[in-house]
Amino acid sequence: MKTLVIDVVLADDHPGMIVGITHELSVFGTIRVRGCAHNSTELIELLESTPCDVIVSDYAMPAGKYGDGIQLFEFIGRRFPHVRLVVLTMFDNAAILGALDDLGVHGIVSKSDAVSHVAPAIHVAYSGSTFRSPTVAAVLAGRAMPRNRDAGPVKLSPREAEVVRLFVSGMRIDEIAEQLKRSKKTISTQKSRAMAKLGLSRDTDLVRYALEQGWLASSRSTD
Repeated sequence: MKTLVIDVVLADDHPGMIVGITHELSVFGTIRVRGCAHNSTELIELLESTPCDVIVSDYAMPAGKYGDGIQLFEFIGRRFPHVRLVVLTMFDNAAILGALDDLGVHGIVSKSDAVSHVAPAIHVAYSGSTFRSPTVAAVLAGRAMPRNRDAGPVKLSPREAEVVRLFVSGMRIDEIAEQLKRSKKTISTQKSRAMAKLGLSRDTDLVRYALEQGWLASSRSTD
């Protein structure tokens, strides 16, 4: 009988994270790491030359001509539709995790959870099912519950969440438009809609909200 081997590509801009995950996966005879990338450019080039079954990718990776986050994962879904995706993320807020969930990502693992969750996430994603690590599952469960009797939960669309993340990381509207390949008007509209859903009227309030939610992180290099 042929032994199951899942070919995996890893992507994370922190070398230490890749070393740790590679070590964790090395004990599994069913998982074979085929290559590693440190930004979206390296990841896409690797995928073009190295067939794999599952990608394990960080959500936020500075640099790289294909961006990161939702933009990158949508591109991967179009270019490599048969490859399963497991996303690692430091963002434990409902907007971003909900955007990944809505996008249909097979595996989502919070970096707040143990690295031991990565291997089962790979196995489950390979099978075509969905895996959510404990922190992610708890956040998504809370997202589905009303915050009070009068209002339902705030639910940003994947594109709105991505625009907000990039904006609060310090990018201007025109820079976001260029990176996401959308018009400045579209980006402004998506930002405004997100702020309206969150009940915020000023940019400073949006940044403060992002800090409180723990999802303020740059999507570009900070020398």
